[in-house]
Amino acid sequence: MRRKISAAAVGIGIAAASILATGGSATGHGYTESPISRQKLCANGTVQNCGQIQWEPQSVEGPKGFPNGGPADGAICSGGNGQFAQLDDPRGGKWPTTKLTSGADHTFNWRFTAAHATTDWRYYVTKDGYDPSQKVTRANLELTPFLTVPYNGKRPPFTFSHTGKLPSGKSGHHVIVAVWTIADTGNAFYACSDVQF
Repeated sequence: MRRKISAAAVGIGIAAASILATGGSATGHGYTESPISRQKLCANGTVQNCGQIQWEPQSVEGPKGFPNGGPADGAICSGGNGQFAQLDDPRGGKWPTTKLTSGADHTFNWRFTAAHATTDWRYYVTKDGYDPSQKVTRANLELTPFLTVPYNGKRPPFTFSHTGKLPSGKSGHHVIVAVWTIADTGNAFYACSDVQF
């Protein structure tokens, strides 16, 4: 009898481990820390009433191919994930901002919980005259990235930084949309950072 119970327990344990190992996008994988992203502001408690994203800031995964594909307009900051819709809420333009200098070099910092084979990172910014009380859409973004960092299918370390030039001629409250494109899946990870130039 003891052998049968032990064998059953081992079988259940193996099944549970298999489910966890193949959990897919639910395990989540990365976000920006500088400039600080909306999901990080929720995770560290700076912004309240964020829902589920406060426990899994690394999970904003959606279809890749942005801006031609990817999440729908108004759902870009959540990666199109309804469970993270609080990230798309402009909160009346009251998201905390990071102060940046237009045209200056900036070091973009990422934190990863799973290091995926990476195509690149691309950074987009809102157009001049952007109203921060509105959701982020393609119509209020400059659709050519101001910075692209290729990575040729390599896997980044769990903390990763790269430096690039911020867009020139910007002033006021803008949103930077960072897109981390995965090389070997159909997905990318999205992070919106509110900034003050």
